[in-house]
Amino acid sequence: MHSPIATTTPPTASGSLPPDADRGALQVPHLKRCWSRWMAARQGQGLKGAEAEAHRTQIVLAALGVGLEQTMQYVLREAPEFAAFEDWIVRTAGAPDAATVARIQALVDGDPAPEAALQLQARIDAMEPVLDADDLAHWDEHGYVVVHQATTPEHCAAAAQAVWEAVRADPADVESWYAHAPRNTMVQMFQHPAFDVNRRSLRIHKAFAQLWGTADLWRSTDRCGFNPPERPGYPYGGQGMHWDVSLHQPIPFATQGILYLTDTPPEQGALTLVPGFHRRVGDWLAQLPAGVEPRQQDLHALGATPIGAGAGDLVIWHQALPHGPSPNRGTQPRLVQYINLAPAHVPCHDTWV
Repeated sequence: MHSPIATTTPPTASGSLPPDADRGALQVPHLKRCWSRWMAARQGQGLKGAEAEAHRTQIVLAALGVGLEQTMQYVLREAPEFAAFEDWIVRTAGAPDAATVARIQALVDGDPAPEAALQLQARIDAMEPVLDADDLAHWDEHGYVVVHQATTPEHCAAAAQAVWEAVRADPADVESWYAHAPRNTMVQMFQHPAFDVNRRSLRIHKAFAQLWGTADLWRSTDRCGFNPPERPGYPYGGQGMHWDVSLHQPIPFATQGILYLTDTPPEQGALTLVPGFHRRVGDWLAQLPAGVEPRQQDLHALGATPIGAGAGDLVIWHQALPHGPSPNRGTQPRLVQYINLAPAHVPCHDTWV
């Protein structure tokens, strides 16, 4: 066991960060290091290694029940002492349970996973496949797959109700859809019991395990989305087609996922992506003229396709696919929850291109 580190001093001008193993009152390693990095950023210090540590930071925060963007915004805005930062985590997501802390400690210390984590992995390994041979062939060819009935109708409806309440809207009152709807489709709500139930779906875990080739995965803690139909005075304001990863080649394998909380036909703001682009992104980049910014190209012209699916269906896609929400030209809002699972170690490039 490591003793708690009492100091709350951020990095010095030399750019040093506390060791990964340093722990505070919560006994969670890596937490002090990511807090220190963000505090340094507030002081204009660009410390090296941010890209290499980004994945670990994200999985540690997610395991504690807080979102990456949510946490960064708090630290950068409030500049809390480390003890106050830990207190904010507890107030936001509750005190982490012993099993969660033990798993994070094992990850950072390089020790075997604790028994509770091993038991869950064994349970997932013993499950019947969620993705059949056709699903896996579709994944290989097109870079995405739809997991039908990834969560139960009851759990899906509970999460949808949480989104409705977050935007203070009534499904039966069209005018209420627009008063508090986010113009970029993203609802900055990360914590809700109904969201946690879906994140812990064994069926979802099994699907990701099949794609990753391991059940030793960490769940994301991400936000939800609400996208009402376009109408006069309310044009679509969501993000266009994009990547969330560096385009430095080769783009490593990683997944992303979105759970539809209501029936979502293609025209209803469905996730739009370019099927199969993970197979040709390298050639496409190589053929661009020198000095051309790939992210500024017309990515829709590459073959963008909206992926419709039913309530409770999960779309998983390869991170090399250009993707994004789309204008809602249907009759109902699009309600979604973002869910992803990934191993503790995912390759990434040190530079962002």
